[in-house]
Amino acid sequence: MKQLLALIIALSSLVAIFLQLDLMLSNSSQLLGETLIRFFSFFTILTNSLVAGYFSYLSYHWIKRQPITKNEFTRLTAITVYISIVGLVYQVLLRHIWSPTGLQKVVDELLHSVVPVLVVIFWLISRKTGAMEYKQIGSWLIYPLVYLVYVLFRGYASGFYPYPFLDVNQLGLQQVMFNCLGMTLLFVLVSLLFVWVSRRLAAGDNLQISR
Repeated sequence: MKQLLALIIALSSLVAIFLQLDLMLSNSSQLLGETLIRFFSFFTILTNSLVAGYFSYLSYHWIKRQPITKNEFTRLTAITVYISIVGLVYQVLLRHIWSPTGLQKVVDELLHSVVPVLVVIFWLISRKTGAMEYKQIGSWLIYPLVYLVYVLFRGYASGFYPYPFLDVNQLGLQQVMFNCLGMTLLFVLVSLLFVWVSRRLAAGDNLQISR
């Protein structure tokens, strides 16, 4: 079950990324280099690429019957947090601002809905006896914080901001800094939730074992 789901996640995210790239290249008026930079400036694309790589790695190890390291659940949890943020931010802040159709709508749902839900399901069925530690959350924040710094500096230099809530030109720097603070808080809260759930599930598993 887990092996099949991991493969489905890897393929779903890979297909969605390549289809989205093809759609963006087809509709872009920018030079190829600029289009590619903009494509990989979206947190959605970067995080789905991370998901695709990670679950391809898991699938490869299972096919080769090679052991997975004991730290794998920690990495899985961090990735689950990231892709959950992709889904949450899209559903709450971005879905209402455009209405894609045809293939774009299919790709949109894969990137922002299907893959996040599948990864969360995989996380739930992959829990181990033993709880996550709250102190691990700090290291999980490095990726989104580096991303925010990059996007802001890149936006200042090029005028392109991938998300409307990060657009300094439209909102002003003060509002964007407030939005970044809010996004950071969201990452912390979602991370806390996953650690708390892992500890609750671990406690339940230990209780069943003791019986």
